[in-house]
Amino acid sequence: MTKRDIVRQIAEELGLPQSQTREVVQRTFDAIIDILTTEHKIELRNFGVFKIKLRKSRRAMNPKKKTEIRVPEKFVVRFKPGKELRKRLEAMSKKLKSATKESVPRTPA
Repeated sequence: MTKRDIVRQIAEELGLPQSQTREVVQRTFDAIIDILTTEHKIELRNFGVFKIKLRKSRRAMNPKKKTEIRVPEKFVVRFKPGKELRKRLEAMSKKLKSATKESVPRTPA
């Protein structure tokens, strides 16, 4: 799903023009970015928490040249899902497990 798809879906649900909806969606994303870069954390209840963390420098392997390289430290965004999102993910996992069990033929003992 893309931002365009999100705009289209919200516009249809609310009966708003896509141009107006696009502006609201873009401003929401801009606000999230601004808050993350200034406060390093944003908590959206029932959705999750975005945090900016500093990843330490490390050594890695260049797979083409088979040489060791140094990856410098950098800021990264971490996401921890909220309660509602976790519940839905667990429900998806249960459906997947039950579908997998049904599709796997059982051999007699």
